[in-house]
Amino acid sequence: MLGLWRKLLGDRGERAASTLLKRKGHRILARNYRCPAGEIDLITLDGATLVFVEVKTRSNDEFADPEQAVGHRKQTRIIRAAECYRHVKGAQAYPCRFDVVSVVMQPNGRPKAHHIRDAFTITD
Repeated sequence: MLGLWRKLLGDRGERAASTLLKRKGHRILARNYRCPAGEIDLITLDGATLVFVEVKTRSNDEFADPEQAVGHRKQTRIIRAAECYRHVKGAQAYPCRFDVVSVVMQPNGRPKAHHIRDAFTITD
């Protein structure tokens, strides 16, 4: 039951993140992209830049901000999955960046999303 609740929470967070990024002019290219290297929640195009987005959703922010859950190990998996996506799509020439959208569900049930541009880089 807890797994289902987490999935529903994550889905709501990804929808909120998509809405926020669309409002900022991003074009959504893929959702929940999976390859042997890992998974990327959202892949967008911001102008001519490919953006690989990790969405972190929490039911509240009592313990820590959601973006703090994107540690070095998770970053490495996202970077490897991004390299896979770029290779498969023939998009190695496109500049890219790695963003995080943190989503916290408010007491009224509405999501509050915060976009962190350039949250980490390949050289990290």
